[in-house]
Amino acid sequence: MSDEESATNTEQARRVREMFATIAARYDLLNHLLSVNTDKRWRRRVARTLHTTLALYGKSEARILDVACGTGDLSLTLFESGNARIVGIDFCRPMLRIATSKASRLGFEVPFIEGDALSLPFRDRSFEAATIAFGLRNLAGVEAGFEELFRVLKPGGRVVVLEFSKPTTPVLRSLFRVYFTKVLPLFGGLISGSMSAYQYLPDSVSRFPDQTELASMMRQVGFAEVTFQNLSGGIAALHFGMRPQ
Repeated sequence: MSDEESATNTEQARRVREMFATIAARYDLLNHLLSVNTDKRWRRRVARTLHTTLALYGKSEARILDVACGTGDLSLTLFESGNARIVGIDFCRPMLRIATSKASRLGFEVPFIEGDALSLPFRDRSFEAATIAFGLRNLAGVEAGFEELFRVLKPGGRVVVLEFSKPTTPVLRSLFRVYFTKVLPLFGGLISGSMSAYQYLPDSVSRFPDQTELASMMRQVGFAEVTFQNLSGGIAALHFGMRPQ
């Protein structure tokens, strides 16, 4: 990577971190409100699927890294749903404060660490599984993010990506586009006080690879057994992969 590219990525990361810091206090409320609590169902789907897969391979007490964990919703859902040891990591300190507060209130033993998804502070082959929910599109480089996930997974380790994607029918695509480009920025901006943050969301989704492209990127990085499942007609998708033995 050139010095110019590195500087660009650093600046993008700074802007995204500051944006999330600005909306941290209203982030959970808006997620649940604007998705009509569908986001909770999607996260439970991640936890249920991953725990079932790990148990199938005799790794029910696995160590799972939740990257770009934000306010900790997926980390806490993973902790609540199985026997795994969960570690959450994010680069936005205000979001992590909320995650830590929620874990303490629930009595969940989930450590939350401040760190960069593109330079994870863990040794190679440290985790049996890794997740990233609605965070991959915020990274300065999607492929670089996959490379870091691949690096910290043990051979046979599993990765699960939950991200907004491309609806599978023309009608749903049209409705989704109207909601994401008109309704969501308006209400998200009014409630959070940051119009730019909720304009960023549809912009980032529109630039993000679709289901097939994302699966191809995972294979190029080295993941095997790559598959995906559409959620809510493709509004979001789950992508699965494994680091080969």
